[in-house]
Amino acid sequence: MKTVVVDASVAAKWFLPRAGETFTTEAEELLDSYVAGELRLLVPDLFWAELANIFWKAVRQGRWTRAAAESAFVAILNRTIPTIPVLTLLEDAFDIALTFDRSVYDCVYVSLAVASKCHLVTADERLANALAAHLPVKWLASFK
Repeated sequence: MKTVVVDASVAAKWFLPRAGETFTTEAEELLDSYVAGELRLLVPDLFWAELANIFWKAVRQGRWTRAAAESAFVAILNRTIPTIPVLTLLEDAFDIALTFDRSVYDCVYVSLAVASKCHLVTADERLANALAAHLPVKWLASFK
């Protein structure tokens, strides 16, 4: 079974599709493959806080009700996505961040992909464009 690391930018599309939002279909296909047992997902523990922050921000901006955010938060917590502690990834993430001038937050996901010998799938096109030639990073739009 294929394994991929996903970041919060992909997971946000599972819960917060907006009119005109790009690549929600690709994000949903990735989730469907995971639910069907065809794909294994892997995340750093940072993922959960980032996703909760995305939900909080949607409530704060009036795009979502508190009840909807709480429901989505419970739903994602009920997923059994294997989670790796950030502390085991931080040294490599810091090195990647310094080398490629990216945030340590983003590089934690990249570090996990490198350590797990799989790809990071991200909806962050700038991150993918900056790193894909050097590290196992794929933009959601090009992931199959």
